[in-house]
Order: sequence, then C-alpha cells, then structure tokens
Amino acid sequence: MREIARIIGVALHHKWRLIGAYISMVGALIAFVLIPQYLGEAVDQITDMLEDGVYDQNAILTVVGIILALSVIRGVLSYFQTYLGEALSQLVSFDLRNMLYDHVQHMSFGFHDRHHTGAIMSRAITDVENIRMFINMGLVRTPYFLALFVAVAVILFIQDWRLGLISASFMPVVMIYSAVIRLKMRNIWLIVQEKMAEMSTVLQENFTGIRVVKAFAAEPHEEAKFERRNQEVATHFIEAERMRASSTAFMLFTYLLAVGLILFFGGRRVIDGHMTPGELAEFIFYLQILQMPVRMAGWLVNSYARAASAGQRLFEILDIESPVQEEANARELKRPRGHVRFENVTFSYDDTRRVLRNMNLEGKPGQVIALLGAPGSGKSSVVNLIPRFYDVSGGRITIDGSDIRNVSLKSLRQNIGIVQQDVYLFTTSIRENIAYGNVDASDEMIERAAKIAQMHEFIRSLPDGYDTHVGERGSTLSGGQRQRMSIARAVLLDPPILILDDSTSSVDARTEELIRRAMEAVMQGRTTFVIAHRLSTVHRADSIIVMKDGQIAEQGTHQELLEFGGLYREIYDLQLRPQEEVMREIESPVPVGGR
Repeated sequence: MREIARIIGVALHHKWRLIGAYISMVGALIAFVLIPQYLGEAVDQITDMLEDGVYDQNAILTVVGIILALSVIRGVLSYFQTYLGEALSQLVSFDLRNMLYDHVQHMSFGFHDRHHTGAIMSRAITDVENIRMFINMGLVRTPYFLALFVAVAVILFIQDWRLGLISASFMPVVMIYSAVIRLKMRNIWLIVQEKMAEMSTVLQENFTGIRVVKAFAAEPHEEAKFERRNQEVATHFIEAERMRASSTAFMLFTYLLAVGLILFFGGRRVIDGHMTPGELAEFIFYLQILQMPVRMAGWLVNSYARAASAGQRLFEILDIESPVQEEANARELKRPRGHVRFENVTFSYDDTRRVLRNMNLEGKPGQVIALLGAPGSGKSSVVNLIPRFYDVSGGRITIDGSDIRNVSLKSLRQNIGIVQQDVYLFTTSIRENIAYGNVDASDEMIERAAKIAQMHEFIRSLPDGYDTHVGERGSTLSGGQRQRMSIARAVLLDPPILILDDSTSSVDARTEELIRRAMEAVMQGRTTFVIAHRLSTVHRADSIIVMKDGQIAEQGTHQELLEFGGLYREIYDLQLRPQEEVMREIESPVPVGGR
C-alpha cells in the first residue's frame, strides 16, 4: 500500500480536479439511488390503476418527469466526473514521466552503467500508463462504487431487513475472494512488467544494432530471442486476465444467485401482503444497481494490483540517489584559466576493484597532456572524473585550486569541451547538432567551428547545407564526419579545458593532419587532455603520460620517454619507427643497378 499512497500523493498536487470529480460523483450518486424509488412508485400506481380501473395520466407523467430529470442530472454529473477523472489521470502521468525523466537526466554515469535503456523506457511508458489507469479507474471511481454499494445496501436493509440480509450474505465471500485475487494479481503484474522491460530491452538493442545483426546474418537468432520474450509476456498477461475473468465471473454468479433468492422469497412476501409489487420491483432495481460495484470489483482489484507493481518499479528508480551530488551551496565556476590538478586520486566503479591508485597529475593552461596505455589502464577514467561523470573515491581534483565538488555541475561542464570516441548525433539538422552545447550560437560561430573541424566544405556541398537532417545516431554520415561534427560541437563551446578521446581515430591521415593543425590554434591557452592509441597524434604533446594498472608508469615529453626506454619506447618501436624507416626509404631511393 506504500506505493499506492505515494501515487495518491502525486495526484493530490491537482487536488481541485480530484475534489471536483468527487463532488460530481456525490451528485450523480444521489440522483442514481433516487431513481428506483420513483420506478417502484410508478409500478404501484399502475397496479392500483389496473385494480381500480381509473387512469390518472398526471400522476404517471409526474413520476416519469422526475425520473427523466434525475437521469439528466446523473448524466451531466457523470460526464464531469469522467472528464475530471481522465484529466487528473493524464496530469499525474505527465508529472510522473517528468519526474522520472528529470531524475534520470541528473543521474551519474554509474546509474546508466547498471540500468539498461530499454528497462528505463518500459518504466516511463508501460508503468506510468498502468498508474494512469489506476487514477481514473481506482482513485476516482473506487469511492463512487464503494459509496454506491454502502448506500444501496443500507436502503435494502431499511426496506426489508430479511431480503437485505439475503442480499448481503454473499458479500463477505466476495470480499475475501477479491482480497486473495488482488494479492495474487499484484505478483503476476510485477512479473508482467519485468518481462515487458526485458522485451523492450531486446527491441531497443536489436533496432540500435541492426547493422551488426545484418552483418552477421543473425536475424533468425534475434527473431527467436524476441519470440521467447514476447511469449513470456503473453503467457503472464493471459494468466493475469484469467484471474481477473474468474473474479468477475464469480462476482456475477453471486449476484445472479442473490437475485434468484430475492425473487423467490420476495415473491412470497408480496403474495402474503407484506410487500407491494412496486416495493419488490424497487428492491430488484436496487439489487441491479448493487451488482454494478460488485461486478466492477474485479476491474478495481486489477487496477490496484497493476498500479502497486508499477509504482514499485517506478519509485525504485526515483528513490535511487546519484553518487555524484551537487552541494546545496555550490558556487558557479566562472571561466577558469584551466589549471587542473589530480591530488592522490583513487577511484573505483564498484568499491571493490580500484581503477586509479594515488593518481597525481597536473595540467597547466595551454598545455597538451596525452594519455597512453593498454585498454583498462585507466585512461578514460581519468578524463571522466574531470567533468564529474563519476566522483573520486579518494583524494581530490581541483581546477584553479578549487575542488570541483564545490562548484555546480552545470558551470563545471560548461567549461569543459569533450570530443568522445563514440559520437552521438541527434536526429535533427547539422546546425542544431553542432550548436547542441551552445544553442544561442550565431550562424557565423557555427560555420567557424565547422571550418576548424574541416566540415564546412562538406556541409556546403549538401542540398540543404547546415539545415540537412542527419539520420538516427548520425547514420547518414561516415564515422570520420561524425567525429568532426563532435569536434565542431566542442569548439563552439569555447571551453578553457578540452578532452579529446581518440577524436581522430575514424579519419584518414590527410584529414587527421588538417584537424591537428586546426586544433593547434584552438588549443592555444587551453588545457587539453588527449586520449590516443596512435603516437602520431600525441608525440607533440607537452606531457605524455603512460598508464598501467591505474597508475602512472611513465611521464615526460616524447624525446624524454624515448631516451628512458620503457613502455613508451616499446609502443614507439611498434608504431612510429617502422613508419619513419619507410619514409626514409621513400625519400632516399636506391638507384637501379647502384650499390
């Protein structure tokens, strides 16, 4: 019930709509329960007229007019109840989707490492929709059906306590049965929603990696995998609906059994003269009204069960706190000079295995710091800590002497330009993709950034120029073009600190040289961290750091590290030295027939 209480708490943010729905409900309820009295009165009047042989048209028209008026009042108020209930449910859905989206937006990389995109999307769509149905069916209508049940039951007992007792004798059985079904259905719906999330994950992975699927002709494997997930969802859905249908059928059976008993015993009371035909008809009409909340109990139980399981999954995400927290009094980081220092930094992703150990590193304004090392050596972890995608486990990182944990995340990241190896482009125009980090940038600024990234001429050659739309994830561009777009995006931000994560790995040698020359001008006065696997991109760096097992194994300039004869020398001998020897052979060819 804790999840239901939290959902109701969200609904109370729009309490006036809820109050309006309840007021309309009360009016509709009063009109509804008065109608059978006038129907019974009409039956008695007609019976008396048949016995007396006197037809009183005015009396009949009066009763008919009252019944029609009550029906109109009930219809109008039911309309407002339905409208306000649906509006409330949509507003609650709006709030919950925004809460989930905003919460996920502000989570650190660690959260996204552990939670799959498909599972989060399932919560935002399927679970929120189940909660929306509960608001409309459960929160708004449950009081209506409950009040209707109580009011009609009281009227039945007042009219004839014997028949009322027969009508109510089945209620405890129905209530116990409903409670048992509700508990079972909550567990089933929790499983259904988990299976829906797993199916969404399979879909998301398949659609995102469709090129890999086709490249390996793995369509049959993917189809079989999706079919298994889909079958699991269908099986549990059918089980849930089977239980709901059995609940509805059981309640309908109890109602019809009650009607049969009322007709039998009530008919005898009419024959004995203890009831009039109109009173028996009125009793049957009320019993007909009573079966409505009884019949809807199955739907309401289903609604509560789905909402409870959906709320459990949704609040499970909303209750997770990001390990990267912004201080309450965090100050704005004005444009710094870009002096970055790592002071005894230790870091681990899961508090078990240390990725970085006692890292001490300094990057001064205008310097280019290159990071080299085998996969898993900690290069990416170093640059991910600077913008606080993760927080250090020990030690601290400062910019111009200020601990980065003391400044706001937004101002910190606005001063850091990042060119990632895995470039993500949005399905919008090239102009908007370049200006993503600076939406107020002018066309001249965007074009200047594109020229620096060696993209301007290519963009101008397109039919729509900078207004050309790229495909999903930039699928209409080559890998090198996507990386140059990412470089243009970072350049436009004009940050004092640059992070280049192997940013020229997908470009040819000529474009790489053009970008390098352009970036040399951009890097003037900025602190630049470069992750690369090719020495050709980093041997001109002011400081080269060779990492191994989360520690700095070697540090120095290109020439110093060559003379040191360690890991860097090994990498050099594997990469640059053979290239230099080939170039010398090309530049000094041996004459044909010469010695």
